[in-house]
Amino acid sequence: MVGSAETGDRRIAGPRLIALVGPFQSGKTSLLEAILARGGGAPRQGSVREGTSIGDSSPEARAHAMSVEPNVASIDYMGDRFTFFDCPGSVEFIHDMRHALPVCDAAIVVCEADSRKAPALQIILRELEEMRVPRILFLNKIDLASAGVRETLAMLQPASRTPLLLRQLPVWQHDVAIGFVDLALERAFLYREHAPSTIIETPEGVAPDHKEARYSMLERLADYDDALMEQLISEIEPPRDRVFDDLAKELRGGHVVPLLMGSADRGHGVTRLLKALRHEAPGVEQTRERLGIAPQGPALAQVLRTIHTGHGGKLSLARVLRGSFADGASVVSASSAEERIAGLARLMGAASAKITRAEQGETIAFARLEQVATGDRFTDAKKAPEAAIVAAPPAPTQSIAVHVKDRKDEVRLAAALSKLCDEDSALVHFHDQESGELKLLGQGEMHLRVTIERLAARFGVTVESKKPSVAYRETIRDAVSVRGRHKKQSGGHGQFGDVAVDVAPRARGEGFAFAETVHGGTVPRQYFSSVEAGARDAMTRGPLGFPVVDIAVTLTDGSYHSVDSSDMAFRAAAKIALGEALPKARPVLLEPILAVSIFVPADAMARASALVSARRGQILGFEPREGWDGWDVLSALIPEAEIGDLIVELRSATSGVGAFETKFDHLAELAGRTAEAIIAARRQTHGPGV
Repeated sequence: MVGSAETGDRRIAGPRLIALVGPFQSGKTSLLEAILARGGGAPRQGSVREGTSIGDSSPEARAHAMSVEPNVASIDYMGDRFTFFDCPGSVEFIHDMRHALPVCDAAIVVCEADSRKAPALQIILRELEEMRVPRILFLNKIDLASAGVRETLAMLQPASRTPLLLRQLPVWQHDVAIGFVDLALERAFLYREHAPSTIIETPEGVAPDHKEARYSMLERLADYDDALMEQLISEIEPPRDRVFDDLAKELRGGHVVPLLMGSADRGHGVTRLLKALRHEAPGVEQTRERLGIAPQGPALAQVLRTIHTGHGGKLSLARVLRGSFADGASVVSASSAEERIAGLARLMGAASAKITRAEQGETIAFARLEQVATGDRFTDAKKAPEAAIVAAPPAPTQSIAVHVKDRKDEVRLAAALSKLCDEDSALVHFHDQESGELKLLGQGEMHLRVTIERLAARFGVTVESKKPSVAYRETIRDAVSVRGRHKKQSGGHGQFGDVAVDVAPRARGEGFAFAETVHGGTVPRQYFSSVEAGARDAMTRGPLGFPVVDIAVTLTDGSYHSVDSSDMAFRAAAKIALGEALPKARPVLLEPILAVSIFVPADAMARASALVSARRGQILGFEPREGWDGWDVLSALIPEAEIGDLIVELRSATSGVGAFETKFDHLAELAGRTAEAIIAARRQTHGPGV
């Protein structure tokens, strides 16, 4: 451990991993660029707007001017190595941070003085709170802020269940923040464009506010330090070293969330932020303790991101939690798969630099560990390591059906989607056997659009997309009795089967039932199962063109031939009988209805309710969301056909934070013009029903 002359604290040694998180367009990547420029990782500060940033360098990120995947970059600052994991802020890509956060030593939460983004900030802070990751709030765009810092603090506090601790006080001139007072150092600083701030005399007008704000900060720290509390009660000015030691202790313990400020675009506040990380952020030892990993043992690493490159194959970006790994060494994953490391590299945005060894605390790309997935742990021991607790991927909120433009690309499409899903746990694809469609499920319109763009740009596979089909069903309203006969003579043994059946509707959800009331052996018992199979055959496509459900078929009579009757003949006869019965029994279309739980800020409940009503939905009620201050849960029943782009409109109505979960509830009758249009479209593509 290395002491600090400036603070007297016990500074953490060794490489550290810091997450950069925050709401969409809060300036995370701009802050990363400012950090890289200030820490010597880049010759000058890159610009997201101008496309010169080290982060957000993928074609998709540049095209949409937003982060669509995590970015990794490192600096050596004052003798310490820091790796920053810049996470997307859009709710459609925010899941990418969940595998990384557990192994990060701390997080910088970038936010703005904007109440509209407070719900998004709450979502992110809650993730950090549940994972017990120490966090610093960086109030960005202070040069554009109009509200006072205390008003901003009061606005931000409801988003955090942990107390926010004001560390700096802005210095204003003509309603523009030109600097700040560091409440711990008791020094004032003047911002300089893309350069470290300079120390100035504390302006007279700021001094009273500074002393009051400093005392409030010390009071909060004293909640966890009895000696400091006694000093405050006795009106004894605490030593600066004690203040900094307490700041480090309370941050690492998750008792407070320090609030610093600046402007990422201008490089303001970056030096003080880096010094706070250097002296106060925990290291890999504390992270290992938080994860319940013993300090002694074989080398251990955990994967926080998977990347499939065009030429280098698969890369597993992993944090070395214990020990070290050499290039070419054998490793064993939690699944007991043994592999050999085919290369090690440090990543700097899209660039990489080869190394020969990954040391404890470092975040390094391991090449071609094919059996290791995101979230997995691996070790250099012969015995498999204990598996990490992996965050469950979020439930999909939107789906599309995709098909290749060129049939020869079908095999390549399957391989490409497999790799993209390996990189992105929130992306799902499967082949729907009923509709014959390849369905792609994700977190929203942009998530799916970026996936299609990646298929073309990275794998050379061009696809077209459409709205996926809905699994409609049909049933009957009336009971009918019919007879079906299958007779065929073509030399030698013929085919003969004759059945009389009653077909009746059942209650919704009761499924198919088969029974027989045959007397006198008119149909031998050995053919009963064939009659049932024939009835099921007919139900695969009813007169409206859809699978038939919820009917009862009873075999009542029939006849047979001692030579020509067979299982196949009676199966065919039953199918003929059902083919005649179903159109006579007043068939009706059924559509799937989903039970939907919609999560929105309370002030958006009226807008969410209107969306449900506009989609033929039935509102069941709403209640406060448990454990989420200021949020409600709206329960509703909505037809599956209306879910399509619901997430797009819901996020538009909730500043990008609305979410929902669905599960199948029941099938409901659908009539009128809507049903007629669905049936007509089905017949156009599949021909008439039975």
